[in-house]
Amino acid sequence: MKRADRLAYNEPTWLDTVAAWVLALAWILPLLYAVWTAFHPAEFSTRFTLMAPLTLDNFRRAWEAAPFARYFFNTTLLVAMILAVQLVLATLAAYAFARYTFRGSNVAFALVLVQLMIMPDILLVANYKTMARLGLVDSLVAIGLPYFASAFAIFLLRQTFLGIPKELDEAARVEGASAMQVLWRVYVPLARPVYTAFALVSVSFHWNNFLWPLIITNSVEARPLTVGLQVFSSPDQGVDWSVITAATLMSSAPLLVGFLLFQRQFVQSFMRAGIK
Repeated sequence: MKRADRLAYNEPTWLDTVAAWVLALAWILPLLYAVWTAFHPAEFSTRFTLMAPLTLDNFRRAWEAAPFARYFFNTTLLVAMILAVQLVLATLAAYAFARYTFRGSNVAFALVLVQLMIMPDILLVANYKTMARLGLVDSLVAIGLPYFASAFAIFLLRQTFLGIPKELDEAARVEGASAMQVLWRVYVPLARPVYTAFALVSVSFHWNNFLWPLIITNSVEARPLTVGLQVFSSPDQGVDWSVITAATLMSSAPLLVGFLLFQRQFVQSFMRAGIK
């Protein structure tokens, strides 16, 4: 293939290939080290030899050292709650911004975009005071409430809804559909790739979120996995990297397995949604 043809078809060059391999190795090497350490005794955490014995004892010790069943339940419930509320609120807000003209709509949408420019850590103190006044400290609702309104989801869905022909609205209205029926039966199905892409981003972020859950929770009953892993880094007992890596693998296993099983769907949803 000629050079002009390669450029026309965006064929990757050797430099692109090398860069991709370097980035892939930079990502996979820490994971491989964690797998090695988790499945071998502690004395082999820094010794790499083919004769090292395999063991599952690190996973047993990690499971017994912390209430992982409760942590998994809290994290799953938290992620599902946040995602469900985000999708409902973002869908309604995006539809209003895309299809309705009202006084101050541009200003309101600009305020939504401002949220994308503010780091969540800046609002930690204000959010904590708000949760304390509402009596929600040390609860799953307190962890999820600051994230219920997602500016990122509103922006994505608004841009998608703007690209849907208005003729579909008119055809549905002629058939007697109400505004909500048009939204749920026309817009939502056509935006399915965007919903999938955003769901992946939201689930990954809130599954791994650490700082805010650490600040707002005090008890095991409300702590997610990321905060629960603190029990393995006590300064009094030292650091057992074999147990820590085993606990880390158990906490990240659902996301890793989900990605491996649905890798093609993940990539297609991001490509169709236009997320870079």
